[in-house]
Amino acid sequence: MEGDTDRLGLEWQVGVWDRISRLYLREVDPRFSPVVENVILRGRLKPGEQVLDLGTGTAALATAAAPLVLPGGRITAVDVSPEMLGLARRRVADSGRTNVELRQGRAEAIPAGEGAFDVVLASLSLMYVIDRGAAAREIRRVLRPGGRLVAAVWAAPDQCDIVLFQQTAGRFAPPPPVPGVGPGALADAAGFVAQLSDAGIEARIEAEELGFDFEDFELAWEVLAGVTTAQLAHERRQEAKAAVQAVMWRGGHGPRHFRNVTQFLIGRREGK
Repeated sequence: MEGDTDRLGLEWQVGVWDRISRLYLREVDPRFSPVVENVILRGRLKPGEQVLDLGTGTAALATAAAPLVLPGGRITAVDVSPEMLGLARRRVADSGRTNVELRQGRAEAIPAGEGAFDVVLASLSLMYVIDRGAAAREIRRVLRPGGRLVAAVWAAPDQCDIVLFQQTAGRFAPPPPVPGVGPGALADAAGFVAQLSDAGIEARIEAEELGFDFEDFELAWEVLAGVTTAQLAHERRQEAKAAVQAVMWRGGHGPRHFRNVTQFLIGRREGK
């Protein structure tokens, strides 16, 4: 039964990311760029290092980080979604980066050997991991002794407008096949920090507000709720839309700044 749940959860996630991939590239990547920049900054990458970009999406982080590890370093970028990886391949080719390798895979079973990486970076991906204990052990396995982890996750809805938006819309949608995944899943990151510690990675949490803007409500709804409510009947979808507008656009449909407190998990693998 547990294996069936994991399989259904993975199929669901792949389907979600496949459907949103082009919209993500066009509308989400530019808004999330400050988070990517801060993950890279905290990673303190050096020439020659081997880096894993876990949950690369469209390879925004991988292509930005690639020149920082030259000469001699490489970025291995992993994602579960074939559609995301297709866009990532195009972005890598267009960027001219020759030290980026793309692989399909997931955090619970990272497609890499033991001790393969000096650094693991995960920008807004660990919130969607189904088995975080397994992910913690896998991150530890692929890190070299003394290797570094930097991951970004969203804070709680009272600090993070994107989580408030998604959770408000999500109340009208059927529950996902696996619990505890989604934008606010690691708002309280203490449990995952403990799982990392149990696996042999000591981590701390830093927080920083990194917001972005939407020109109007309709664009925000298209970008952020298209997948969450896509399968709903029209009437139910309109109810979800009205609920989000009532909570977040009380003054009408115009521009809105999203306040998004981002938590950075900064860790190091123990051992020599």
